[in-house]
Amino acid sequence: MEEIRDNLLARVAEAAREGWLGEVEGLTVSLAGAEDQLAQIDRQSQKATIILGMPTTRSGDVE
Repeated sequence: MEEIRDNLLARVAEAAREGWLGEVEGLTVSLAGAEDQLAQIDRQSQKATIILGMPTTRSGDVE
């Protein structure tokens, strides 16, 4: 996803240099989507681990 974002940044810069305003607008929308995806991935990787503890048997269970 980072490669896609970097490629979009380069394409936006090229389109701006060439004066392709419609292309700049479309690429900017795509870039925003890629950055949003990266932010979601980052948020998911930072979630805390929940420790559930060791399982126990019920008092009525006998092997």
